[in-house]
This record gives sequence, C-alpha cells and structure tokens, in this order.
Amino acid sequence: MGDRAPRRPHYAPGVPASSEEPSSTLDGLLAEAARDYPHRIAVDFLGRTITYAELDHQTRKAAGALHRAGVRAGDVVALVMPNCPQHIVAFYACLTLGATVAEHNPLAPASELREQLDRHGARVAIVWEQSLERLTADGGVHARTYLSVDLSRELPHVSRLLLRLPVRSAREQRGRLRGRVPHGVLSFDRAVRKAPALGREELPGGPSLDDLAVLIHTGGTTGVPKAVALTHRNLASNAAQTLAWVPIVKRGAEVEAGVLPFFHAFGLTTVLVLGVSIAATIVLLPRFDVAALLAAHRRRPITLVPGVPPMFERILEAAESHAKPVDLTSICFAFSGAMALEEAVASRWEEATGGYIIEGYGMTEASPIIAGSPLSPERRPSTLGLPLPSTEIRLADPEDPSRDAEDVGEILVRGPQVFSGYYGMPEETAEVLADGWLRTGDLVQVRDGFIYMADRRKEMINSSGFNVYPTQVENAVRSMPGVVDVAAVGVPAGESGEDVVAAVVLETGASVTLADLRKWAEKSLAHYALPRQIVVMTELPRSQLGKVMRKKVREQIMGAQAAATDAVASAREAVAGARGAVSEAVAEARESMSERVAGARESASEAMAGARDSVAEAMAGARETVAEAVAGVRTSSSEHTFAPTDASDAPVQRHEETDEE
Repeated sequence: MGDRAPRRPHYAPGVPASSEEPSSTLDGLLAEAARDYPHRIAVDFLGRTITYAELDHQTRKAAGALHRAGVRAGDVVALVMPNCPQHIVAFYACLTLGATVAEHNPLAPASELREQLDRHGARVAIVWEQSLERLTADGGVHARTYLSVDLSRELPHVSRLLLRLPVRSAREQRGRLRGRVPHGVLSFDRAVRKAPALGREELPGGPSLDDLAVLIHTGGTTGVPKAVALTHRNLASNAAQTLAWVPIVKRGAEVEAGVLPFFHAFGLTTVLVLGVSIAATIVLLPRFDVAALLAAHRRRPITLVPGVPPMFERILEAAESHAKPVDLTSICFAFSGAMALEEAVASRWEEATGGYIIEGYGMTEASPIIAGSPLSPERRPSTLGLPLPSTEIRLADPEDPSRDAEDVGEILVRGPQVFSGYYGMPEETAEVLADGWLRTGDLVQVRDGFIYMADRRKEMINSSGFNVYPTQVENAVRSMPGVVDVAAVGVPAGESGEDVVAAVVLETGASVTLADLRKWAEKSLAHYALPRQIVVMTELPRSQLGKVMRKKVREQIMGAQAAATDAVASAREAVAGARGAVSEAVAEARESMSERVAGARESASEAMAGARDSVAEAMAGARETVAEAVAGVRTSSSEHTFAPTDASDAPVQRHEETDEE
C-alpha cells in the first residue's frame, strides 16, 4: 500500500497519513474472501474446519432462513451467543439482508438481556440454548421469535460422538454446551440446514455504507444502558485503519486467534471484521482457554493475536511451563487493548515471539480503535501511542469542549470510525458528540505526537477488560436488606485492571459480608461487575448538592488501605522488636540462672567437703576411743583371766567392724 499523503511523524515506514475509504459494506467482505480464497480454511473451531466457500454458502442459507422468519432490511436481530461458527454465519446473514445486528453478552443476567432487547425492539433473537433457558425461565417468550443455537453441533464429529457417552464427564460437558429449549422454539441450526441458499440475484437490495450495521451494548457514567450504533462505514473504516497500521499483514496468509468475545467491540472489529477482510483463518474458541489455544496453535500455527494483557501473560506462562516448551515464533504481531500493557509483559512477549505487540487505545463509540503504538523502534512505552490514519485528535477544556486545552485536556476524536450516536437516545448522543468530535472523557497530554494518559474523567471501572458502570453496581447493592447507601468505585488491582469495591452504609445493627453482597447482586449483575471488596462506612462523602463524591470515596478507601498496610508493617516491626527483647531477657535469665546454679554447686561442694572432714574426724576419734577401750578391756581381762582366747569373737570387736561397714 503506497502513501497517498505525507507520512506523519513517528509513523512506521509504509503507514500512510490517511487510510483507504471502504469500497464495500461488511457483508461484501465475506463475499470477496469467498471469491478470492474459496478453499482456504475460514474457521477452525476446536478442530472442525470450514472453508470460505462453505462459510459463504451457510451464510446465504441462513439469510434465506431469516428472511422466511420475517427479517427485512432495517430490522434489528439480536445475537446472544459465545464465539462459535453459528455466530459468524448469523452475523453476516443479517448484514446480507440489510438488517442490523445487536450483540449481547450471553452470560449477562436475564434481566439485563431483557432490558436490552426491549430497548432496541428486536423481534427475532438468535440465542445460545443456555442463555435462552435463562431468558425464558419465567415461561414467556416476550413477543419475540427465538431461534436456538446448539454449540455442540459445530464440534468435530468425534467430539459429538463422545458427548453421547453415558458417563459423568460427557453429561457435564453437554451441560456446559447445551440448555433446555422451550416448546415451540425453532432451532437455528435446523432452519439453516433446511433453507435453500439464496443466490446473489435473489438477495434483497443490500445495505449502504452509511446504514446501521451493529449495536453494541455499553453503559454510561449514569448507569443507563446504551446501544452504540455503528454503521458499515464505521466498522469497515476502522478495519482499514488497523490494516494500514500494520502493513506487513498479508491477505490470505494469516492465522488469527479468535478468543476475544464478539459482543465486545475489540473482538468484533479485530476478528469478525478484520479477520474476514484479510481472509484469515480464524482459530475460534467459545471462551479464552489457554490450553485449548496452545493446542490449536500446535495444530495450526497462529500469526496474529488480538487480546488483553492478562491473556498474553497466561499464554507466556503456559508456553514456558509446558513439558515441551511451545514455540511461539510464528506469531508476527499482537494487538493489546482494553487496559494498560506493562512494559515487562510487552518485552517478554516480543522476546518469545520475535514479533511486535501493539498497544491500542479506543472506546466502543470509535469502533473501537483510536490510537496505537507504531510498528517500529520509535514506540514509546507507557503511552497510548499515535492516532491511527485518518484520525484527528484535539485536547479540549473538559468543562467547555469548544475551547482548546493548553496542557492536560479531554481528548476529542474525529474520523470515519466515530459512531453516529446511541440508538434511540438523542440527548445522550448530544452529550458525547460536539460538532462531529467524540468526547472520550479521558484526560491526556500530547507530547511529540504521542498521547499520554493523565487521568480518567469518567468514573467507569475497568474490571478485567470489561467496563463496569458504578450506578449499575450501586442499584444492585442498594436494594439489599440492611443497606442504607452505597457507592461503587474501582481500586487498582494489578494486571486485572481494577477491583470493584462497594462502600456501604448499613442500618443500625445490620451486618453484611462480601459473600452475602455478591450473592444478592449476582441476580442483576454480570460476574465481572460483582464487587470484589466491601467497605463499611458510617457515611459517604457528598457535595453541597448532596451528590455522592465517588472520587472522595475512592481516596478514602485507598487511604485506609495504605494506613492498614502501614499498620501491618508497624505491627510486624513491633513483633520483631518484642521477639528481640524476649530473646535478650531469656539470655540474661539463662546467664543469671547459670551463675546461681554454679554458686549453689560451689556451696554444696564446700558443705559436702566440710561434712566429709567432720565425719572423718569423728570416725578417727571413735576409732581412737574404741582402741583405748579395747586396750583397757584386754588389760583388765589379763588381770581377771575371763576374756576369750580368740579376740575375733569378742562382742565389742564385732560392733566396731559393723560401724566401719
């Protein structure tokens, strides 16, 4: 791709200042890939492969099935399923008919899904069986046509056979893939299989570039759910901008990891749109599983990986710790987004792969990529990178976006990837679009063309790459018995981004544990939005108007955590000091005791010696007395002639011997 405009400063060689205008709508991307690479594998789903020709054929059959179900140009069709071949087929089938795809998180609470469905008014929803089971648990279908999706149908033949085995492991696996389907709900898989493939000439008039293509659900700082409306031009332009940013990508030659969820703008653009536009082989997984990903990589070496920082860390750890280290050198480049990428992780990745990892910055309202680090040695760590081709930015006064900021300001964005507005919400749209500029809500600095994050003006919490809106958390927690008031904030949590913390004020005498709170809130919150910490406060800081100041709450919590850390350190020092004092006291006591024992031993020895001397003297005196007495007796006996002739028989002699013994 040649330069059509002067290269911007610090751009990598070959990257133009402006990207090519899209020439076809999104549905045309698949048709072109099938035309140019009919026999190339389009999807590898846990070992089962589908070529581009087969994918195009299934898409046209699905378009026929949806047309029979009443889907027409301009209608909204909801997709509620994880990454799977049916998702790709349904996505492009809807676009082929000129319909709008509404993407939904299949693991979201049923109440949240129903609210979203009601908001955009889809009358047809293609839903994974497990999500459908939750949606219809109340016994109603809510005036919609549901088409159920069975994930197990797209598994390799051997895997499907193993699932039928009457063993516990097979039953558990079936339970993770399938769900109960209400009576009367049609199977999407069966409908596609029975429908004739619509020929290009039979298809209704296709969409235009400025027609609405996708609705991606997000929240807002107010917690009001919103559907970001993205046109064919928005998404096709962002894919073209990303492709221009990485000019070494080769059409029809790449193998891309499809682990980012399609209901998220990052996964939708980089895999579902960009991957098809370059006719890549998409290694598809229903969720991120590092073991399954590495198994697929050994089977089909991956060259391109879009992901979030924790994914890259886990891939590196698993590859290095494997009994036989996994070779990652086929991976030429990776896209990292959703949260800050640590320089150490980036260095480890590039050392292991020999390729580049590109850190991007964006938001759903920009399809989503706004900026990225250049694919060159001119990259600067700890920055948001440079604006993509055909992307303008300016810094504005957060309080008055019509005025430019001198140093730190709110970053405003303009380009073909910027959305047209929130679906059915003109007031909310007007708040973020100012004269064609998108207000991001992020405060940044720009130095030498590179964007540096200064602070987040928005109070949105980034939990493991997902946006969590405080009001939604607060509404879920506030309804819990015993809770008087609540504020939800995010605190740093390392590689996971931020932890959701619920600061609560309780009724007098009430007690609430974190486990209690999570159990209560999981009825209305997605798992990633559930609080990971709970802090009990006597009152929440408020402004003069009575509004809870979440920033102050966050500062207090982090201050308390820091104080607690200091207290623990002080306690440890005190314990260490006490242990030292005890050791010294014990040593002194031992020394004193030793001296006392030695003295006692010396006194005892002297006493024993004295006793021995006294005994010896007494014995000597006794012997002398006895000797004198014996002598006297002997003399007397001689005189009186009555002593025995043998002195040994004398009683006095025996007594003396007994005393000696």
